[in-house]
Amino acid sequence: MNQVPQCDLFWVKLFPFLRWWPQLNKGTVRVDLLAAVTGAIIVLPQGVAFASIAGMPPEYGLYAAMIPAIVAALFGSSWHLVSGPTTAASIVLFASLSALAVPGSPEYVKLALTLTFMVGLLELGMGLARMGTLVNFISHSVVIGFTAGAAILIATKQIKNFFGVPIPRGLHFHEVFITLFHQFDKVNGYVTLVSVVTLLAGILVKRLAPRFPYMIVAMVAGSVVALILNTTVGQEVSRITTVGALPATLPPLSSPDFGLDTIKQLAPVALAAALLALTEAVSIARALGARAGQRIDGNQEFIGQGLSNIVGSFFSAYVATGSFNRSGVNYEAGARTPLAAAFAGILLIGIMLVVAPYADYLPNAAMAGILFLVAWGLIDFHHIAQIVRTSRSETVILGATFSGTLFLELEFAIMLGVFLSLMFYLNRTSRPRILSRVPNPGDSQRSFTTDGSLPECPQLKIMRIDGSLFFGAVSNVEQAMHNVDALNPQQTHLMLVAKGINFVDLAGAELLAGEAERRRKLGGGLYLYEVKDAVWEILDKGGYIDAIGRLNLFHAKETALNTIVDARLDHDLCRRCDKRIFRECARYADPAPTPLPCLPPQQP
Repeated sequence: MNQVPQCDLFWVKLFPFLRWWPQLNKGTVRVDLLAAVTGAIIVLPQGVAFASIAGMPPEYGLYAAMIPAIVAALFGSSWHLVSGPTTAASIVLFASLSALAVPGSPEYVKLALTLTFMVGLLELGMGLARMGTLVNFISHSVVIGFTAGAAILIATKQIKNFFGVPIPRGLHFHEVFITLFHQFDKVNGYVTLVSVVTLLAGILVKRLAPRFPYMIVAMVAGSVVALILNTTVGQEVSRITTVGALPATLPPLSSPDFGLDTIKQLAPVALAAALLALTEAVSIARALGARAGQRIDGNQEFIGQGLSNIVGSFFSAYVATGSFNRSGVNYEAGARTPLAAAFAGILLIGIMLVVAPYADYLPNAAMAGILFLVAWGLIDFHHIAQIVRTSRSETVILGATFSGTLFLELEFAIMLGVFLSLMFYLNRTSRPRILSRVPNPGDSQRSFTTDGSLPECPQLKIMRIDGSLFFGAVSNVEQAMHNVDALNPQQTHLMLVAKGINFVDLAGAELLAGEAERRRKLGGGLYLYEVKDAVWEILDKGGYIDAIGRLNLFHAKETALNTIVDARLDHDLCRRCDKRIFRECARYADPAPTPLPCLPPQQP
């Protein structure tokens, strides 16, 4: 992409497509249009499948891929992200709303549109509040665990359509399998044959010709088998039902329910769905941005996603977010600008007017086979194994989110994963790494090393802190400082190597000032070496440098050691010490030093 033209900053922020619009030419438009054709064809079976997962009428899955895709492309920041219905958003919608209304009913659709508007409003608000970095605190394990659990739920919900067995709505996933076991004699062989043919056709095409739209081929194969069976034995015998013809119309105008009771009822679901949708969209945008050499503006992506759902809710679209499959295809097809995603939404409107009546030939059994394929593809076995192998905390997050998705309400499963992510993050940051340091006797530059076999100075303790000194970490750091007194009371002098401290808040600054005062009362002192400019500025503004002592802060190691050993330590003790940790110790050495009775140096 060329350099962004110099536009009025206000207009660029208001209309972000002004950044890339001047770079359109015949070449880019042609490539974007070709990529859009591929995307519009791919979303046809996906849209219908996702609507089935969401409990919405089939056409609503296509509506969700039209207007939201156009708005998100124009007001987002990614060149390649394509928005629309996704598995995660669909399963959250179904799990949250199916207890409030009958799926597919007008009341259910109304709730779905209201939820979409609320999700969009939350996304837009977070974007305007510059909270684009919020998704950085949601562990990727949450998304992987939720997606794997959702995949099992998707397949479970389709068992009745796959085998043609009457299974009541609203059962938990384990109850579905129990019901299937007790009704196995009622399995419909004709329906199962259509499902299996669809499933096998999709697997073969995906393996032998991965670039080909395997969903379309699988649907055609299943539809042909169903047509043959219905023709030969009759639909009364086969009992193969179809999705039914879709309305060949433009997305109809709609209106969410703005009643206060409805908003209160949907608020927890809206927050969970918004967090999940934003995590999904920004993660996909950043992954593709890294490959394309583009920097993603998280705040602008929040705004684009928010506007797409707000506008979409008035055009019969349910919750939309970034789609990994369609975004990946868009990138691989050579899309140059977001115009490709906008074109795909426009083309889908025209395609639907032509192909909508043919959905009457699409069996529900074929849709079940397709959704089995979708469910299997959602389980990221590679990353699950990697997480389990490398991180215990991430494994806990993964397992909790996965289990919560299966056994709890989905919005609570997501919240549980987010809560655990933040809890583990805060636990890690509240325990900065604290190392005991000594000069390396084998290095002429006197570099510090962490070697438990080397002796420490009986009067001076050297510690390095790697991490931020904020309110959550103060307790652990303070405990480490007090451990020095417990292990070796004569080490009243403490020098902190502060190059690993990136941030200090009020609590951290007060800890340093308090520790300096405490050590002065013990007859020693606190010294800071290699304080970063940002930390120095905070300490200086609050007057904490004066509390610590300006002469106790050093930029150079040589100056620090010379000053502390020559001017601060007790030289009578130095003369009787046989450790000789520092070069300066030689100035105070007796011809035959008497060993100083002190506790051996220990690690805190």
